[in-house]
Amino acid sequence: MWGRHREAFSMYKRMPSRDHSTLVDDVEENSALLQNSMDVETTNPSWLLSFPHVVVATISSLLFGYHLGVVNEPLESISIDLGFRGNTLAEGLVVSTCLGGAFIGSLFSGWIADSAGRRRAFQLCALPMIIGAATRTLTSKFRFSATTRTLAGMLIGRFLVGTGMGIGPPVASLYLAEVSPASLRGTYGSFIQIATCLGLMGALFIGIPVREIAGWWRICFWVSTVPAGILAFAMIFCAESPHWLYKKGRSAEAEAEFERLLGGSHVKYAMLELSKLDRGDEADTVKLSELLRGRHFRVVYIGSTLFALQQLSGINAVFYFSSSVFKSAGVPSDVANALIGVANLTGSIVAMLLMDKLGRKLLLLWSFFGMTMSMVLQVAAANSYVSGSGSLYLSVGGMLMFVLTFALGAGPVPGLLLPEIFPNRIRAKAMAFCMSVHWVINFFVGLLFLRLLEQLGPQLLYSIFASVCMMAVIFVKKNVMETKGKSLQEIEIALLPPE
Repeated sequence: MWGRHREAFSMYKRMPSRDHSTLVDDVEENSALLQNSMDVETTNPSWLLSFPHVVVATISSLLFGYHLGVVNEPLESISIDLGFRGNTLAEGLVVSTCLGGAFIGSLFSGWIADSAGRRRAFQLCALPMIIGAATRTLTSKFRFSATTRTLAGMLIGRFLVGTGMGIGPPVASLYLAEVSPASLRGTYGSFIQIATCLGLMGALFIGIPVREIAGWWRICFWVSTVPAGILAFAMIFCAESPHWLYKKGRSAEAEAEFERLLGGSHVKYAMLELSKLDRGDEADTVKLSELLRGRHFRVVYIGSTLFALQQLSGINAVFYFSSSVFKSAGVPSDVANALIGVANLTGSIVAMLLMDKLGRKLLLLWSFFGMTMSMVLQVAAANSYVSGSGSLYLSVGGMLMFVLTFALGAGPVPGLLLPEIFPNRIRAKAMAFCMSVHWVINFFVGLLFLRLLEQLGPQLLYSIFASVCMMAVIFVKKNVMETKGKSLQEIEIALLPPE
């Protein structure tokens, strides 16, 4: 053996000096490549590259929040101008028709996002919002929302706006999860909740002059066409999702988009991570039965249950009932709306700062636990043994605490977590399914809340909400995986059982 080593050493000594230098150069080059690979894995991409694309995408969430709140203040003026004042059914339809449209939009959102791409889906989301909010039909027999003279035109316009609202949230969650660096995905995902809060507060602010200026409610609808137009136009210049491009077999385009979003030094590593997964056959469509059983059932079950618990926690009931609670405490409705809005926005900003530090699971646990304690305060406020002033303080304090703790986790995390845990092949369809569950439960909570309040009383009803929040804590503890700092491919490999 020593003879072979000595022979090799002798050959090395006899090598020309030029070959010596070539060998040294090769070693140095390989060392440099190895170091660069390690640097790519250990350093994070600059947030400046992906930030503009994320901001444009969250305009859809701004519109979502705006249209949720746009009819709250002007509803009385709308009913007078369109001739249905005092008709509670018509007033309820003006509010709830939007939810029906949102359910339809959410059902088709996965198909649209997978067929047309994420960018086109955003543009298709903006289109019915513009038409429904402002324009008239080609026959000019009906005018929608801002220009309508009839209740029918208003309802058609609200339904069209609702379809855009249904498409926007799942596509925004998909897009942000797929274009964000792993180190920033939680922070960027929180932008959705913040934009929704800003949209709600913007609708309340713009609706302030509605009682003093006749016809101002039409301006409220016209204003929404501006951000919708900006969204449709700005998406032309935004990056397409590299995950969608890779799924469609367009790897070269996916590399180019990764370079725009992450920087050139991170492209190879991002493509390497993406190539670990089977992109599937483009002709192999995802069927509903595939989501409800087999390999994908667990993640779809987790996602739909999180959205169900979010809605059954009573958050929308709190929003619906907050005005009367504040009114009984002597707080004007505009001040009450401002307090709710500030609590919601404050919680969302804190969640953004903590999402990539504490993680999704911890925020969810403490959020649902805080909501449980808030509902306990509401139950105590409804107790007949508590004095009148004490009851009001507990009720108002519990309500603000509930909104704040909701915004810390239960509000923003499900929309961020679901596209993280869904495999690339089913991500859009699974998001559409879970958002449909969200809208169905949202509709029934809004429909039945006041009736349940009359039948059961506030103490029992708030006790039920507190129980649901506590069930959510247990569910999250047992079923939710922490995704902080992990790539989408790492999450998919960890959650998806082998075939």
